[in-house]
Amino acid sequence: MHKIALAGCGRISKNHIEAITKLKEEGLAELVACCDIIPERAIEAAMKAGGSCKSYTDYSQMLKETDTDLISICTPSGLHPYQAIEAAGAGKNILSEKPQGCSLEACDRAIEAADKAGVKYMVVKQNRFNPSIQLLRRAYEKGRFGKIYMILANVLWTRPQDYYDMAKWRGTYELDGGCLSNQASHYVDLVQWFGGEVQNVTSQYSTQKIKMEAEDTISVALKFKSGAIGSINATVLTYPKNLEGSLTILGEKGTVRVGGFALNKIEHWTFADEDPMDEEVTNTSEAPQSVYGHGHLPYYRHVLDVLDGKTEPMCTGKEARKTVEIIMTSYGK
Repeated sequence: MHKIALAGCGRISKNHIEAITKLKEEGLAELVACCDIIPERAIEAAMKAGGSCKSYTDYSQMLKETDTDLISICTPSGLHPYQAIEAAGAGKNILSEKPQGCSLEACDRAIEAADKAGVKYMVVKQNRFNPSIQLLRRAYEKGRFGKIYMILANVLWTRPQDYYDMAKWRGTYELDGGCLSNQASHYVDLVQWFGGEVQNVTSQYSTQKIKMEAEDTISVALKFKSGAIGSINATVLTYPKNLEGSLTILGEKGTVRVGGFALNKIEHWTFADEDPMDEEVTNTSEAPQSVYGHGHLPYYRHVLDVLDGKTEPMCTGKEARKTVEIIMTSYGK
């Protein structure tokens, strides 16, 4: 059974704990330690995990004392690469939440540290495992689109001022970023995953309502080496609630739009030629209770397969770096 330690017991950690708990029921993995600078959070997370899970407030101490083969990092984004470096130094495999970091330099140092230590360095991209996105990927890899002309992503969500006021690091460029880096990073990942090598990135952004350093609204234009055009629009100012989280691909022989409020429903699926996979479209829709979806469990299954040598990682540190580069370029950094 794989032993996992968790760094950061805030908002997203719930999804990790639930996924690991399910894997424990199957005899595949267990959470043996949790760490958070707020003691109550670490204790609560350890209690949810059950068993002999131990709580810590010192990350370095947890790494030193805990016998684990995977560290899951769920702390503020800007800390991710630095804690990955420390985990690599301790000989631990790494699973980092998105985004990989808030600077390319830090991400590169983390990639180098993991390579030097010979440990796995993976980044959570759970939306790649959404049933709708999996079906879309199969159509893409089968060449059903022909030449791709345009890829569009819209993240039209809402976050109140209270969300940013919960912690001083929220909405800062050093530790969080704005709506592109935080809310839309999975969509940036998908746009580049389907679009391929990026040739040029430009953006327009502003902070219109939320009192924070980074942007609350942004529009990013990309040109891919293939000649295709990409567009990413993100905001946290949608009234009165989350409206849309969508990905649209326009190709020579096909058009697909995956929508809902979190890439959970295929809303348009048209190709020049029929294929048996078309019959699967109606079965891919989900009704997640949050924008995080249901992808953490299948992603953890994938991670365990990687650790067991059964498959290659879908999103390594080097792959995740592509998303960070687009975000940092959009910010002019």
